Amino acid sequence: MLTATALNSSVPSAGEAPVAGAPTFASLGLPAALVNALSRRGIAEPFPIQSATMPDALAGRDVLGRGATGSGKTLAFGLPILTLLHGTQAVPNRPRAMILVPTRELAMQVHDALEPLGRPLGVRMKIIVGGMSFPKQVDALRRGVDIVVATPGRLTDHVKQGTCDLSDVDIAVLDEADHMADMGFLPQVSWLLDRVRPGGQRLLFSATLDRDVDKLVRKYLNHPVTHSLAPSTAAVTTMEHHLLQVSHEQKFDVTAEIAGRDGRTIMFVRTKHGADRLVKQLGRVGVRAGSLHGGKTQGARTRTLAQFREGHVPVLVATDVAARGVHVDDISLVVHVDPPADPKSYLHRAGRTARAGESGIVVTLVSPHQTREVDLLAKQAGITPARRRVSPGDSGLTSLTGAKTPSGIAVAEVPEAPARSGGRSSGGGRGGPRQPRSGGASRDGGEGGQSRFGRGSGSSSQPRTGGHGSNGRTAAGFSSSTGAGRPRRSAVR
Repeated sequence: MLTATALNSSVPSAGEAPVAGAPTFASLGLPAALVNALSRRGIAEPFPIQSATMPDALAGRDVLGRGATGSGKTLAFGLPILTLLHGTQAVPNRPRAMILVPTRELAMQVHDALEPLGRPLGVRMKIIVGGMSFPKQVDALRRGVDIVVATPGRLTDHVKQGTCDLSDVDIAVLDEADHMADMGFLPQVSWLLDRVRPGGQRLLFSATLDRDVDKLVRKYLNHPVTHSLAPSTAAVTTMEHHLLQVSHEQKFDVTAEIAGRDGRTIMFVRTKHGADRLVKQLGRVGVRAGSLHGGKTQGARTRTLAQFREGHVPVLVATDVAARGVHVDDISLVVHVDPPADPKSYLHRAGRTARAGESGIVVTLVSPHQTREVDLLAKQAGITPARRRVSPGDSGLTSLTGAKTPSGIAVAEVPEAPARSGGRSSGGGRGGPRQPRSGGASRDGGEGGQSRFGRGSGSSSQPRTGGHGSNGRTAAGFSSSTGAGRPRRSAVR
């Protein structure tokens, strides 16, 4: 058995807001300085997963936590770490705690959530990820860092080069462990865990606990207390799911109208080339959008997220690699422009909306040839979506998503510095293995791999026919941006 105790079934489901009579941060045992820091940031009471897991984490037990994205897992492991490290001090190059995450974006999100809370306690943190200055990381480690928030690849580099020694790490956290497994990082994760202090505390948090994560748990966690707030296929109750059936010829026009709505919208496609292409095509019809994928430099990714968060860019077009790293409030709509490859990816993409008790809508654009696969995916994901046929200018599309016809006036594209062809930052940095895993999955969480809805690296809805094919269409069923395949604007003028 993996569990020392099980969470009582009466605990509210993940994503629910705190309820009256729930434990307070003070009653859970956090120091006054940390409670005050939380209050200054407008965080008054713990969410269910925090109330459930923090007593065991504070008691030094190994914890295995499962909850939906947006349920508050970062503070669930972060607050106990800050509390336990309060009053101690790391020596140079020897951190006291290690938080491993799959992506640079998630590392930055975790750091940004915890660093201001640790500052009043004198707990120092550092992001150790690819795409950022290696020498600056070395300097910070040399001055002494209590907590490293790291991707496996870059932290492995530091350990091998002798700039970081993990033998003093008392607390090791694996955040989004299932995503690290999906991306092929478990060998590096295991290598790092083998180098932390034996007998220390292990905290593993994940949206799902499947076979690969189970192996990790059995090897490294000692009689963990399991807190599971939702089954792996559960959908957040405040989230609506819809399948929008659309013809291949009208797919871009429908996508553009959805993108033209008011409010923040995140759209998912299967490949990084498809993401960049869609951003350009939306810009030509008057919709300002930004793309987020592993082919961009860290600086470009950070700027795009900041523009999206601040509302300067209302539409974010992302690949699956970003599904775990985008934590932005008030995303009311998630659009699967390309249906995801599996139910787990569906749930992780959908988790960008309806966070922490808020409501949200998730729509999947389904071409005729994708119907059977998407129906199976929905069943496996544990959702019962509403379905309707839509076309450009459809009143039902407008009432559901707030779709608007774009202006048709092209918006200027913000220039970005190209990624370097070599060095540590090549291809977006060292978040994990450089080479794709067998079976075609790339380091970037599936970008460029084979889709169950189409073949080849540039298409998720059309067979690969060499180049752009005879009809001039490429990824996501949109027109090529070159030659005779200029983007269609038949319904969007």
